[in-house]
Amino acid sequence: MMADKVKRPIIAVGSGKGGVGKSTLTANLAVSLARAGYKVGVVDADIYGPSQPTLLDPSGQKPKARDKQLIAVDSEFGVKLLSTGHMIEPGKAIAWRGPMTGGALTQMMEADWGDTELLLIDLPPGTGDIQLTMIQKFKPDGAVVVSTPQDLSLIDAARAMDLFRQAHVPIIGLVENMAGYMCPHCGEISDPFGTGGAQAAAGQLEETFLGRIPLAMEIRVSSDTGQPLAAGDTPQGQAFAGIARKVSDWLKAKGSHG
Repeated sequence: MMADKVKRPIIAVGSGKGGVGKSTLTANLAVSLARAGYKVGVVDADIYGPSQPTLLDPSGQKPKARDKQLIAVDSEFGVKLLSTGHMIEPGKAIAWRGPMTGGALTQMMEADWGDTELLLIDLPPGTGDIQLTMIQKFKPDGAVVVSTPQDLSLIDAARAMDLFRQAHVPIIGLVENMAGYMCPHCGEISDPFGTGGAQAAAGQLEETFLGRIPLAMEIRVSSDTGQPLAAGDTPQGQAFAGIARKVSDWLKAKGSHG
């Protein structure tokens, strides 16, 4: 009876494979949306590989509970957060079977999120149990899919988009991560993962292309230290802000935010 029954928009952030920077994108998108005036929460649904406490909450807060309901923790960036990373000791493996992961996801989704207006869900890579539980039980309003420019990642991103389509979850768009690396010494741009692949794939799949995030040392360092670049006005931070503007436009067009 005490469950937080507020209906707020849910945006799932997914990818067909790991290692494409989905969690970093989720954290920085959340911070960008918070700076744009949204009251944002992040559910770290990557149960076995939780990254959000490192990205958004380096102090390692522990969530409290009231009447068996978890209370989301506050980050310094105006983004609330819940993750299994809050609930286990650092470095400990989470050796849970499917029903336990589904239970953990439900606990986080049905937590006390206070005045949060919008939830971003950092999904694990692939198309398995957690994704199906999220889609069937909580029915996201939209999905953002993250890929790198290389063909293999794009094939997997197409699979992730197909899962959302089958479940009738609208796809907000595709983000191309690790798109271009600027040498800090000579300034030359190189493309170790290729270039433009996600934009081309979005066109072929008739989905919106939301933008590119560069392959930048600053993003890696800020992620490791829990200081998302979207909290500032660097060029890399502005790349995340541009994607957040398109997500915000989608929400307004859908009538999910004034």
